[in-house]
Amino acid sequence: MQLESLKVFCDLSETKSFTKAAQINKVTQSAVSQTVSALERLFKSLLIERSKKNFRLTPEGEVLYDYSKKILQSYGGLQSRLQEIQGVLSGNIHVATVYSIGLYDLPPCIKTFLKDCPTVNVHVEYRRANEVYDDVLSNIVDLGLVAYPSPDSKLEVVPLRKDALFLTCHPQNPLAKSKSIKLKALSGQRFINFEKDIPTRKALDRIFKDHGVSVNNVMEFDNVETVKRAVEIDSGVAILPEETIRVELANKTLVGVRLEGKFFRELAVIYKKGKVLSPAMKQFIELLKKSL
Repeated sequence: MQLESLKVFCDLSETKSFTKAAQINKVTQSAVSQTVSALERLFKSLLIERSKKNFRLTPEGEVLYDYSKKILQSYGGLQSRLQEIQGVLSGNIHVATVYSIGLYDLPPCIKTFLKDCPTVNVHVEYRRANEVYDDVLSNIVDLGLVAYPSPDSKLEVVPLRKDALFLTCHPQNPLAKSKSIKLKALSGQRFINFEKDIPTRKALDRIFKDHGVSVNNVMEFDNVETVKRAVEIDSGVAILPEETIRVELANKTLVGVRLEGKFFRELAVIYKKGKVLSPAMKQFIELLKKSL
């Protein structure tokens, strides 16, 4: 029996999906099934109740999962500790990020990290927020980068920074003449918003509700870039993080007006609780904390 077999079994137990377990371990679904069968022969026990409708471990499968998880964590801790003693920074870091952080905040951090740690490979996947959480919890990626982190007992959350939110509008929009503006002034305004499942949209809805503001949502998109393009043709105004509009402000294609009050977008790194972080992952997180 190899550690790889235990890892495949743990990934299958946590994702409850042969497809995801295969994806995580870069093998075929058939190979995952064969691994489970081999473990069942080894321990002379049925480990999974095979049903088309749901996935469930047998009592023996639960025991194997609990012990396998401890074995893998111990082995990961051993590897990490030895690397720390030897001063080794190598390996792979798999990161899932929401589009806004991946497009505007992450690139300079990656450049700095790769310059300092050339033997580490950083793989970045761009995802919607809910997919970032799923990928982290399913062990498909090591780290996730999200805005407005949601509390979850299965996740560790490392706060990064808070982005100031700005009213963003076309240069010819009457609101563009103001240096700052009260949130109440947005009542009834044509508003370019995010789709309802986007964390920034949920945060904006809470802000508007708390301050008794009702905007006229004329368009809804799932990413910052499309929101900005709609504002550039004066289809409405939007509220966006300062970092995401720096280029447009410099080129004067958009105007950013400061909102009176304290309105921010919180950024964070998330990873699964109990995950053993390699020295490279720890250093990457530290760089994000300093840079973002």
